Amino acid sequence: MKIGDAAAQLGTAAHVLRHWEDEGVVVPDRTAAGHREYSDEHLSRCRIVLSCQSVGLSLAEIRAILHRGETGRASVIAARLSAIRAQRTALDSAERFLLHVRHCRHDLMTRCPECSEYAG
Repeated sequence: MKIGDAAAQLGTAAHVLRHWEDEGVVVPDRTAAGHREYSDEHLSRCRIVLSCQSVGLSLAEIRAILHRGETGRASVIAARLSAIRAQRTALDSAERFLLHVRHCRHDLMTRCPECSEYAG
């Protein structure tokens, strides 16, 4: 499959696929004429890259985790999990704050000990 067709199937732009190739993340085969040729396996890898990007991984991190035997793979995954957990904690705190504010009976948030606690 040519790059334009692959990009359309993936819902991304051809320049993105070229960039991924430049970064060594997904390197397609080449035809005798030098045109990029994407196989079903390449498309599967591209979908994995898109999934990895959706959880915040950079291309360098993705390259480091694509293959099980890569050095540092476990630490990249552990770092991303730690970041996700920190985000979850921050979002949970923000939700608790907003739920309290929605029902807070004080005329000013600064007069409410609970609101002030969240600001601390």
